[in-house]
This record gives sequence, C-alpha cells and structure tokens, in this order.
Amino acid sequence: MNKSLATNLVAGGVFVVVYLSPDFFARTHIIQASLFALSGAITNWLAIHMLFEKVPGLYGSGIIPNRFEEFKAGIRSLIMDNFFTQENFERYFQKKSSSSVNVEEILGKLFDELVHVVKESSLGSMLGMFGGEAVLQPLKQPFVDKASDTIHESKVFQKVGDNAYSTLRPQVEAIIDHKLEELTPEMVKDIIHEMIRKHLGWLVVWGGVFGALIGIVCSLSLG
Repeated sequence: MNKSLATNLVAGGVFVVVYLSPDFFARTHIIQASLFALSGAITNWLAIHMLFEKVPGLYGSGIIPNRFEEFKAGIRSLIMDNFFTQENFERYFQKKSSSSVNVEEILGKLFDELVHVVKESSLGSMLGMFGGEAVLQPLKQPFVDKASDTIHESKVFQKVGDNAYSTLRPQVEAIIDHKLEELTPEMVKDIIHEMIRKHLGWLVVWGGVFGALIGIVCSLSLG
C-alpha cells in the first residue's frame, strides 16, 4: 500500500468522522490531532513531490530535473575523481593478468567501494535519511551485469599490465561520458525516485504522526 496515500486517508477520514459526530469522546482533541496530522502529511508529501516535479508558482520545485546537468557532472566527478582513483584501482588489479581477472567479482567489490565513497561524501547524510547503504544494495547486481557487458564489449581488460591504470582510465572515462550522454532528465528522475520511493513514504507517515502529537499538545494547552 502507498504509505503517503494511506496516511492522508487515515488522517482525513478521522477528521471527517469526528467532525460530523458532535458527541464523540474527546472530540476537540481528536479533531485537532487529525487536522495537524493531515497538515503534516500533506506538507511532507508536497515537499517530496516538489523534488521530482515542477509545481507552477512554487519556486525551487522540480530540483532534480532542473539541476539535471549538475547531477550528471556530480556523478562523473564522484566516479572518476573519488572512486576510480589509482589507489582504488591498484587495490583490486595489482599483479593480475587478463586471464585471471574475474570481472564480475571485481565489479562487485568496486560497487561496495563506491557505496563507501558515497557514504563518506557530502551525500552521506542524505543517504542516511533514505535508509543508508541498504537502499543502494538492490542496484548492485544490475550494476555488475551492465558494467560487465560494457567492459567485455569494449575489451577494457585485454591489456592489464604495469601501466594498466593510465591505459584503462581514458577508456572508463569514455564509457562513463557515453552513458551520461544517454541520460535524460526523465531518466535521472526515475532512477532517483526508484531508489528512494519506499523510504520517502515514511517521511509522510512521520509527518502525520508528529503532526498529530503537535495537534494534541496544542489542543490540551488551549483547552
């Protein structure tokens, strides 16, 4: 069930039922609680919606599609400047020959390293809000499969020697640039939304819960 919709329906339903029942026990307190819960849930739902969609008249909405080029540049910088460094490369490829390279195993380790880099970067706090490292794990196998196919097609691993890093970096860079050029604002929006949509629903739920608590406190204080 959609958590956002369920939270709004429950809060709205409670408000309507109690409002239409003059003799309902603790009517005033429950009306306040349900009204504040509905307000908190709708506000959080709107804030989430504004991340992905442009809302006419609301400045700052649609930040993900509007900042599309910045997202692409950030992804490229994260991978090439923070993830695909010579130190990380040598950690997994040193003294390996092309015949002994297990591409899938190495890509799995590289994905784990990428998750670690994201966690330690400025995006770490935002990632924590959406469920931490666990939210990225469903992407691991698709990443390994897709990257493995791309690498084999481009024959990146045919020459792994002492100068492997300087040889492979331009090729990896070219692959990343090519894939980023294929991205559209809609694709970026869908990728991010798919990653965090389940966890974003809890923001609406907690908005309703804390809204209800604030409503009860306000009602008791005024009563």
